[in-house]
Amino acid sequence: QVHLVESGGGLVQPGGSLSLSCAASGSIFRIKAMGWYRQAPGKQRELVAITTSDGSITQADSVKGRFTISRDNAKNTVYLQMNSLRPEDTAVYYCNLVERRFAGGIWTDFSSWGQGTQVTVSS
Repeated sequence: QVHLVESGGGLVQPGGSLSLSCAASGSIFRIKAMGWYRQAPGKQRELVAITTSDGSITQADSVKGRFTISRDNAKNTVYLQMNSLRPEDTAVYYCNLVERRFAGGIWTDFSSWGQGTQVTVSS
């Protein structure tokens, strides 16, 4: 079982910065991807940024140039540096880990989620 612990959310003024981190622990076999999603009130959960095991990164257009995702493979930890924050970035941010396991004779992806951390951008 994979356990994800997020930290770093909070309240910040527009234009400010916050840094999130997510540490994975437990029985982890092979990490395929780690990243961040967010969900604002009344909206669907959306991808913010994700990094795969081969180092490729996918980011939402709305955060490109402002947010940076990074990963420490030795610590099974993913980070999200958020700069130039806007009120529309306000949401609960969720860490996601996709693990690749060999089960039942086939390789299967298993997804785990953190409990979420609140990010509020307001003056």
